[in-house]
Amino acid sequence: MLAASASVWGATILAVLAVSAIAFVGIVALVVQEGLLRRIVPILVSFAVGALLGDTLFHLLPELAESGGITVELSWVMALSILFLYVLEKFIHLHHQLNAPEHHHVQPVVLTNLVGDGVHNFVDGAIIAGSFLVSPSLGIATTIAVALHEIPQEMGDLGVLVHAGLAPKRALVYNVASAMTAVLGATIALLLDGALGGIERPLLAISAGAFIYIAGADLIPELHKGSDIRVGVVQFFGIAGGFAVMAALLAVG
Repeated sequence: MLAASASVWGATILAVLAVSAIAFVGIVALVVQEGLLRRIVPILVSFAVGALLGDTLFHLLPELAESGGITVELSWVMALSILFLYVLEKFIHLHHQLNAPEHHHVQPVVLTNLVGDGVHNFVDGAIIAGSFLVSPSLGIATTIAVALHEIPQEMGDLGVLVHAGLAPKRALVYNVASAMTAVLGATIALLLDGALGGIERPLLAISAGAFIYIAGADLIPELHKGSDIRVGVVQFFGIAGGFAVMAALLAVG
């Protein structure tokens, strides 16, 4: 039991640190030409959609069904996680509008963005921990899904901070610090499991609700903003590719 616990801790912290390091990908948004960035991001977003929904449909929900069934209580946990993320994002969007960035002045939107992103990353860390508590294969699949949706998000977050008046280096430091809250989320989830036990299923339900919300409310609408049929075809194969990766990971388990 102790050895297994140590392995879960090690795998979880390593995975969370790897995901947190994705915050550095925001540098790409500062050095890559805008035209190229516009071509890259839709591909990343579409792939993330397939990965998030694929992890939910192929890994999280089947695991819940096999380990005790998808009960009404777990359905409420999924629903509440969706409502929580909606309220969090609505709060952030409202503050973005009320505190529109102006050049050469650091705006309150910086704090709002960092707090919102920190909470989001905290939840990501707990989600990854919950998955590793169930099995290494589920932990790996969930880590990949989280990582794929973090890449375009971190690029956007860094852009918001710089546009709001922060120097690029300071914006990157703040963004990385915000990303590290994932470690705190994972640590608390693992400690709670050690103290209480049995939190794996609620955490998986939170993961399922969060992934459905992020894919359906945040990412898919972004894919529908363009009308170029060629881009649409690429996005379709990106989504299919995300599903394929999650399906292929079933063989690993």
